[in-house]
Amino acid sequence: MEIILKQDVQHVGYKDEIVKVKDGYANNYLIPQGLAIMATASAKKVLAENLKQRAFKEQKIRTEAEASAAKIAAINGLKIATKAGENGKIYGSVNSIQLSDAIKAQFDIDVDRKRIAIKGEAIKELGSYQAVVNVYKDIKAEFSFDVVAE
Repeated sequence: MEIILKQDVQHVGYKDEIVKVKDGYANNYLIPQGLAIMATASAKKVLAENLKQRAFKEQKIRTEAEASAAKIAAINGLKIATKAGENGKIYGSVNSIQLSDAIKAQFDIDVDRKRIAIKGEAIKELGSYQAVVNVYKDIKAEFSFDVVAE
């Protein structure tokens, strides 16, 4: 029996995929559990239309994400001012929240702090560092920043 999966099902297939399974498995488990629907001609047409619309939205989001990644990658001269001791050690550490706030203040670009990953160990000294922003699925932007004393 051909079915259209509504969710990912382990060892069967992924969401919005048309697969063939045994009649009993479809009628007794997948369809009653709401994991699949029967692949009728009308259901296939609806699925095709939904996939087409989703692809259009996905392309629009991807284009916007690539533009944001280009802006973020163009960041040059980002400085994070923090209190530091005489030997170059800072009090506390620099984190993604401070990076996000500094990018907003200095370049007027909104970056979600949860999407920022600082390369290497925790930042506890003055100097230059690298960070990566996961803009969208597989689109990443890398930038460098300096930690300076106040």
